[in-house]
Amino acid sequence: MDQQNAPGAVHGFEEILQYLKDARGFDFTGYKRSSLMRRVDRRLSQLDVNDYIEYLDVLQANSDEFVALFNTILINVTGFFRDPDAWDYLQTEVVPTMLAERGPAEQIRVWCAGCASGEEAYGLAIVLAEVIGIDEFRQRVKIYATDVDEEALGSARHAVYSEKEVQPLGQELIQRYFEPIGGRYSFRKDLRRSVIFGRNDLVQDAPISRIDLLACRNTLMYFNAETQTKILDKFHFALAPRGMLFLGKAEMLLSHSRTFDPVDLKRRVFRKVPASRVDMGSVFGSALMPERRELDQLDSLRSLAFSGGPVSQVVLNGDDVVALANQHAKHLFGLSDRDVGRPLRDLELSYRPVELRGYIDQVRNERRALRIKDIEWQRGPGELLALEVHVSPLMVDETVLGVSLIFHDVTATRRLLAELNHANQQRESAYEELQSTNEELETTNEELQSTVEELETTNEELQSTNEELETTNEELQSTNDELQTINHELRERSNELDEVNEFFASVMSSWPAGVAVIDSSMRIVVWNSGAENLWGMRSDEAEGEHLLNLDIGLPVAELRPLVRTALNDPAFHEEIKLDGVNRRGRAVTVRVICTSLRDRVGAANGAILVMEPCGGGESD
Repeated sequence: MDQQNAPGAVHGFEEILQYLKDARGFDFTGYKRSSLMRRVDRRLSQLDVNDYIEYLDVLQANSDEFVALFNTILINVTGFFRDPDAWDYLQTEVVPTMLAERGPAEQIRVWCAGCASGEEAYGLAIVLAEVIGIDEFRQRVKIYATDVDEEALGSARHAVYSEKEVQPLGQELIQRYFEPIGGRYSFRKDLRRSVIFGRNDLVQDAPISRIDLLACRNTLMYFNAETQTKILDKFHFALAPRGMLFLGKAEMLLSHSRTFDPVDLKRRVFRKVPASRVDMGSVFGSALMPERRELDQLDSLRSLAFSGGPVSQVVLNGDDVVALANQHAKHLFGLSDRDVGRPLRDLELSYRPVELRGYIDQVRNERRALRIKDIEWQRGPGELLALEVHVSPLMVDETVLGVSLIFHDVTATRRLLAELNHANQQRESAYEELQSTNEELETTNEELQSTVEELETTNEELQSTNEELETTNEELQSTNDELQTINHELRERSNELDEVNEFFASVMSSWPAGVAVIDSSMRIVVWNSGAENLWGMRSDEAEGEHLLNLDIGLPVAELRPLVRTALNDPAFHEEIKLDGVNRRGRAVTVRVICTSLRDRVGAANGAILVMEPCGGGESD
């Protein structure tokens, strides 16, 4: 096939990439052109299509072809423990070193970028479980596996593989980590919960943060050098201090020594260079990095303050999913880190000690806090607790972003009140015991004073939290002001465009001849009043239609060679005469002038057709 050597072939190829980006949201412009062309050429050969421009017409007309092209471009070649020597080094050297640099209870966060159908993500899970043990793996490890291919992610989430696919693991690991199901093998469900799959485009999407081990094997080689640099800068940002990067055999980082130090070049293992030695501005913009470090430190302080708060608190997001739970709440209700991220309805907390979902809906609808009092909860044998729950909406600009649940343990206060009542009854029934009762009251008063002081301390801490929220609100208000300014500028630009469009429409309507402007896909962009008078088709009927689909009294099929030439030759200008039937049903000979529509740099990006009856006759 010789479409790459034909005039305008590369131009047509770039139009395909731009269409995939604009219409489908997939940006392949950072991929290596030679690899992309070979894969697109494979589709052209299978469809017997001659060139890229014609193939673009096929893409636009047939949505199923996009799926076939996408699967051809993203060749998901993966497997368990590809390059066994590198994986063995990862298990015996890299992971033990990484664990030794972290505390025994610290969470281990792993990112498998470009996970395809999941073999590498589950391979990482096996390696970590082998080193730290299955029980500790379930408690400490989270593996985030991402890919741009939704079909591959769907296969990875099922975690079911054939006997041939799991064979590289060996019988011992297969028996330990897989369950046989109808001749196939399913990864253990209790370990599967620690592997989280999601879509992430390495070129366009933000990276996952605070990663201890990042595996991206044989993925970078598909991108050009500029895109590789951007992705590696994102990887540097994603990794925690002294985080490890595990690449594929076909990839190197010799040109990125400023961001990563080699641990073992042969096995493609690298360590993150400290932030002080590298400019991380290329990830999100250099001007923002000092502020980012300050914000990260402030976020850490807020997280610590929330976690160690004196009362039990749980925060839900907009979908009633548990977003945060401090240590008091985890201890009181037996929550674990695994429960963070689960829907509230799936937890016992949603209905015990009190049915919360109705109150949460009320707070969302009324946008005001409420207090649930007099809650008695039999937490365990002989342990009756008295609770008071404060349900508060978390709002920004009248929008409810989530709900805060604060559980106050008022058991001690209730007990004190009961003791006071008992003391009063004793005083009324026996005057002789008055002195003893007074002493008990004094003791009770001291305990109440202590409780009041504790509540005052809690109030001061809540006041501090409120001040922080006000500061955050001011920052959001400042951002909103900036967005309003931008919106005003866009509105002015829109008014200017409206004026230009009105002027252009006036020019088109004032021209007596019929004029049709056609884009690069041969669809009508402009259809003036002269064309309406000549053929009887309104502009709203013609615009957006393919030229060859117009039902008018002109043999439009005979215009296709002219238009095709005009789309490829910026200097093209030619006229022909065609016999047709005007809008009144009368035979008419029409002189059609076809010329190329050029952009600012002189490249052809459309065509102009001028149609007028010969002899200066009227269109009717």
